[in-house]
Amino acid sequence: MAVMQKKPNRFVLWVVGAVVAALVLTDMLPMFAQAREAEFAVPAIAQQLDDGRILVAQQEQAPRKKRRTLMDLLFGDDQQQQDEPVVEKPVVKKQKKAALPPPEKPKIEKALGATRLAVFGDSMATDVGKALERFYAEDPNISILTQGVGSSSFVRPDFFDWPKTISEQITANSFDIAVVIIGINDRQKMRLNGEVYGSLTPEWTTEYSARVTNVVKALRAANKPTIWIGLPPMEAPKFGKAMIQVNEIQRLAAFSGGAEFLDIYEKFATEEGGYTARGPDLNGNQVRMRKEDGIHFSAAGADKLAFYLSQSLKNYYRGGGTVGIEVADPLLGTDAQLMMRPPYQGLGQMKLLEVAGAVISLTNTPRRAADLVTADMADAATVGFDLTQMIEAPVGRADAFGVGKVENPNPK
Repeated sequence: MAVMQKKPNRFVLWVVGAVVAALVLTDMLPMFAQAREAEFAVPAIAQQLDDGRILVAQQEQAPRKKRRTLMDLLFGDDQQQQDEPVVEKPVVKKQKKAALPPPEKPKIEKALGATRLAVFGDSMATDVGKALERFYAEDPNISILTQGVGSSSFVRPDFFDWPKTISEQITANSFDIAVVIIGINDRQKMRLNGEVYGSLTPEWTTEYSARVTNVVKALRAANKPTIWIGLPPMEAPKFGKAMIQVNEIQRLAAFSGGAEFLDIYEKFATEEGGYTARGPDLNGNQVRMRKEDGIHFSAAGADKLAFYLSQSLKNYYRGGGTVGIEVADPLLGTDAQLMMRPPYQGLGQMKLLEVAGAVISLTNTPRRAADLVTADMADAATVGFDLTQMIEAPVGRADAFGVGKVENPNPK
């Protein structure tokens, strides 16, 4: 019995043929498109030489992206994988040590014997230095050397060593007067003798005070008058509180080393002692005194500070040709001079300053005049100063120090 062969279904053949035609047309269409684009290709650049020859150069075109076909959609595109960008791991560069900036060339010619005023410190010193340059722009007898180093501090000598740098500047005799403003980067941990101490801890405070004092003493020993500028209020409450503490440490260290301390806190604060971004400028107009970060001075604020600083500089610089500079002692002629200048007379002298209100202790609650009447004499003896000497001295006598005993004019 013969086996009958089944004829193929015409509909199936038609579908298969349509799919094959679609695949062929899909691959052929890009070829026709590229041929069409070739008609509008970038024209060649022709240049005729002197000898009559013509040079023809085709302009370079950016590589065209390969057109994707149906086969690429079904089975993937190797070119797409190759075109995917490779994301490289970012390179982390180690922070290098900072260096002093080169001195800027003055806008006007300075006199040969002009007084050289160096401004040391962090980025705030840069603002102050530029303001001083503007203030003394027309004075040929004083030259401003702005030596501010951003992000520097007295805490991180591994980044920038200020005691060493100032010592080198003293040895090189590169300046005549020193102005210092620093501290906004000092609220950080300090590494000392293999140990790490948190900011404003007792160990941190002791070392920080010693570093400031040693710098000021080195400047004084080299006959370099020094004005240490205090810090203004800060916008962030926690940061501002820390800067007040740093300010007080600098004040005591500057005084003990023989520098003048210029307190500017109240000049840039509200009546309540808080932060304000605005204030009167040198002309009395209300302008912005601080930058948006709530830390640095604006140009108007720096100019205002430069004016206050110029009043203190009159003790050392009087203008008019070559200036002879003498070191002025801010405590000269006062009782505090004998107490703060070596040789010290024991811790009792510091206690005496605390009583008078000249010194504010950061760690101990100072005794006031009202407490001295009931003071324990045994405790007084341990600090090396007999408090009865102040109590028994009558009011008006030179050694009363404002806490003398008031004598009854009508004794019974």
